[in-house]
Amino acid sequence: MYSRRSVLLAGVAPALWPSRAVRRGYSWSEIERMIARGDVKGKLTRDDLPTPALLLDLDAFERNIARMAEHARRSGRRLRPHAKTHKCPEIARALIRAGAVGTCTAKISEAEVFAEHGISGLLVTSAPVGRHRIERALRLARRAPDTVFCVDDAGNARELSEAARASRMTLNLAIELLVGQRSGIACGRPALELAQLIDRLPNVRFAGLQAYSGPSSHVVGFEARRKHSIEAMTPAVETRRLIESSGIECAWLSGGSTGTYNIDSEIDGVDELQPGSYIFMDIDYNIIGGRGGEVYEDFENSLTVLATVYSKPSRDVAIVDAGLKSFATDRKVGPAPKDLPGVPYSWLGDEHGKLDLARAPREVKLGDRIEFLVPHCDPTVNLYDHLYCLRGDNVEAVWRIAARGMNQ
Repeated sequence: MYSRRSVLLAGVAPALWPSRAVRRGYSWSEIERMIARGDVKGKLTRDDLPTPALLLDLDAFERNIARMAEHARRSGRRLRPHAKTHKCPEIARALIRAGAVGTCTAKISEAEVFAEHGISGLLVTSAPVGRHRIERALRLARRAPDTVFCVDDAGNARELSEAARASRMTLNLAIELLVGQRSGIACGRPALELAQLIDRLPNVRFAGLQAYSGPSSHVVGFEARRKHSIEAMTPAVETRRLIESSGIECAWLSGGSTGTYNIDSEIDGVDELQPGSYIFMDIDYNIIGGRGGEVYEDFENSLTVLATVYSKPSRDVAIVDAGLKSFATDRKVGPAPKDLPGVPYSWLGDEHGKLDLARAPREVKLGDRIEFLVPHCDPTVNLYDHLYCLRGDNVEAVWRIAARGMNQ
């Protein structure tokens, strides 16, 4: 389906990619070996890659990182980007080099992967509930002692305290506040009582507050989004003040998304931002609108899926080798061909997609490579093993999506 969202993208999607690389005519066996070794820089081009392939425009990606890092510095906020977006240790390192204090992960299994790759400053935003998760939390904390685990239940906090006492270690706990539509404890007195309990319990330390308003991030229209986020985050700020007034130190309040980073950073009491999608962007974020208009242009679309036209049943129809297994399908809009504005894409099963070329701005031929903007970046990334990093047409690196599928 092609909708208003896709039409808006015509104003932000560049035309044809620049051709700066030289084809070298490698055999597939040679290409396969290069990719396996990661020996690609100066050798492979976009046209050498097997499709569907997940691509990263390094120039746009690096500009996105720098833009958010500068905003965090300018606003006096810490930045702890969410790794559920990229699941890639190389990206986490790039963000930390740019000034991030660490990395958020959605699940313990993601955090385990990043810890194995030497990433510190981990904040696990889902509570470690259940015997096995508590066991894994202890194991993770031994490897990365500064890891913080979110909790929203007194019984869970007691279990973590007892497990940490038995293991002769201390766990860092943050309280997750219910400011969105998912997990968390109610703001105000319930959260205060949990903070007081954690403060009394042995072998756990109260680290701070987690308050992520997911619904705010995709409210269409900047002023409407601003109003929504302020209404969601104000009880969290008030809860922090309540906890501090009781004599318990609350070192930080972490929140903020790609859609609200420049809203939440203006709220007094929010110390830390944890956006993720800004490094890649996607169609769903493009259409929420920015300060200046209908299209959200604060960050560039650096993530695409490269597909091949493998069938031309008619002049006005092209079939590509990227379908349901190549893109996230949880949004109302499908992928958008990057250099074919106004050309609708429709799902054609697990492996294939269809392009309606009746109004195509150029001829599309059998064997053409077409890049697609993705509907939703996070679950799209989770469909792939590798991210091919390009400057222009040249493949500069192949990064493994090491935490792919880590949803335990």
